[in-house]
Amino acid sequence: MAAPILRCISRGQGLGTPGQSGVLSLGLREAHSGAQGLLAMQKARGLFKEFFPERGTKTELPELFDRGTAGSFPQTIYCGFDPTADSLHVGHLLALLGLFHFQRAGHNVIALVGGATARLGDPSGRTKEREALEAERVQSNARALRQGLKALAANHQQLFANGRTWGSFTVLDNSAWYQKQDLVDFLAAVGGHFRMGTLLSRLSVQTRLKSSEGMSLAEFLYQVLQAYDFYYLFQHYRCRVQLGGSDQLGNIMSGYEFIHKLTGEDVFGISVPLITSTTGAKLGKSAGNAVWLNRDKTSPFELYQFFVRQQDDLVERYLKLFTFLPLPEIDHIMQLHVKEPEKRGPQKRLATEVTKLVHGQEGLDSAKRYRMITEGGVSINHRQVTNPESVLVVGQHILKNGLSLLKIGKRNFYIIKWLQL
Repeated sequence: MAAPILRCISRGQGLGTPGQSGVLSLGLREAHSGAQGLLAMQKARGLFKEFFPERGTKTELPELFDRGTAGSFPQTIYCGFDPTADSLHVGHLLALLGLFHFQRAGHNVIALVGGATARLGDPSGRTKEREALEAERVQSNARALRQGLKALAANHQQLFANGRTWGSFTVLDNSAWYQKQDLVDFLAAVGGHFRMGTLLSRLSVQTRLKSSEGMSLAEFLYQVLQAYDFYYLFQHYRCRVQLGGSDQLGNIMSGYEFIHKLTGEDVFGISVPLITSTTGAKLGKSAGNAVWLNRDKTSPFELYQFFVRQQDDLVERYLKLFTFLPLPEIDHIMQLHVKEPEKRGPQKRLATEVTKLVHGQEGLDSAKRYRMITEGGVSINHRQVTNPESVLVVGQHILKNGLSLLKIGKRNFYIIKWLQL
């Protein structure tokens, strides 16, 4: 087995490693116009929550995205997705949208499937250890996630590119480099660059250590592998920014420290908010409340209904987070909603935009057809049909002469002639 290669691209003056206090809560620098067009805008939408580190580095995050800075454009950004199930879910959408916003701005993005790390289980945000998955199951899930990510990227490109030049969207799997590693060689080469005190200080680790169940060694080492993923992508793809949920900040810090020790260069982390249920539980498989992006697990109609049922006090925030609609257009939608709240215009627009992104125009059309049926907008031979899975009955839905009168909405009538009964 080949040992991991720890090769420095370049080495600068060593700077102090920032701690938790280095997280930027708001203050993006107004002087950088390029950052204003991307980082500050997504901060205003609520999509980008925290930035790490804020200061104390040779290069600061806004400078990477400032077109006026020589050699700063385009950048490469990555986000990881562990295949603990065979589908992404709504909880993953904000991280994906973050990648898409970077791609639309001309930057290259990487969606990294954790075909190796999923077998350890990320302890972040969890009160107990994940159920261990067999290698074959993880591989199957990883294949499904890679396909799902590519399909979403293709929908995004087809529906929104409109001839514009975007950055690339690449799907990778970290099992590609971990399968080549020998355990002892890996620990010998990598382990010495991590300090136990620092790893133990992470909030996710502290929370688990204080729990009744404790924490396994496999979970504890997860942050080391995520840090190495960041390093590998920095070395091979010049990736300098990691995107992740707000519960990933500790893992992102580990990656920063590891890369900085080996190369002397600076990398950065950006977090996106976690989407929770009305009870405050994080949406996902573990919580049992996942709304899947695979249509075989959650149909386009069910996805549409999830968003169309959102409460008034959430819908404006969700329009900013889950859609590409300009902020002035969202303001206009909300102003109309104040005048005619019974029409639920913002909810319908939110459901339309998300369903179209996830399932394409065909999926959106399918969802709207289902919705029309369930809301009583369809009748056959003057009999209202509200179940999309209804079986047509001869003598009821199909007359003895082989005809059916189909009514859709208030004004659309169709006469159907059945050629074979």
